[in-house]
Amino acid sequence: MSNVRKASSASEPNRPRALRIHGTIARDIGIRIVSGRYRPGETLNGEVAAADELNVSRTAYREAVRILSAKGLVESRPKTGTRISEQSKWHLLDPDILSWIFEHEPDDALVASLFELRKIVEPQAAMLAAQRRSDAQIERMARALDGMAEHTLTTEAGRMADQDFHATLLEAAANPFLTTLTSGVGAAVSWTTLFKQRHNPLPRDPLPDHRAVFDAVAASDAEGAHQAMADLVDMAFADTKEARKPGR
Repeated sequence: MSNVRKASSASEPNRPRALRIHGTIARDIGIRIVSGRYRPGETLNGEVAAADELNVSRTAYREAVRILSAKGLVESRPKTGTRISEQSKWHLLDPDILSWIFEHEPDDALVASLFELRKIVEPQAAMLAAQRRSDAQIERMARALDGMAEHTLTTEAGRMADQDFHATLLEAAANPFLTTLTSGVGAAVSWTTLFKQRHNPLPRDPLPDHRAVFDAVAASDAEGAHQAMADLVDMAFADTKEARKPGR
């Protein structure tokens, strides 16, 4: 494989140059993998050849491959080199991988599967949160809603507030295994929100959907929270599909 663009040397404050380079290389290769330009089973260029082609050190390239390996995208074996892994081995909820998936036009089936996972996880988490949440968590969710209302989801501040809302909800479910999904769910929420407004404004205001979830959780209405979150995910998926239509 020989199409990875040369790593950028543009300066970024407070980041070592080597980190910038190997992170950029990993991102470039990662995007090509998740977009299907590099297929499972294909072999990456050898370390020496790749480093020469990209005009980077072998250390930077090696570190980039380690990043990709840690995310399940590639496998390095003696004598056979570094191969693209099967999709079943990818850590699809890794925030970096999610960002790479939504860098261009993600696969329809993969997007549908992402929302299917959210539909499985988040309504149940909302139901548990309604039963187990603390007053402090309700206050944090309320502040997150205020942030979404003030800044809107067209801004980074508004999207961060949205992530805080979902993260606090998962925390309030008081299940440590659900809590481990926080970064993945947060990244999914953030990147699908960005994707929906890539070419056009958001088709509708999602804040009322979030308020319905909040009201049910605050009222300790477990069934209501489950239904409200299921509706929120369904509407978010509908918005995402609408954003993918030609001409939008």
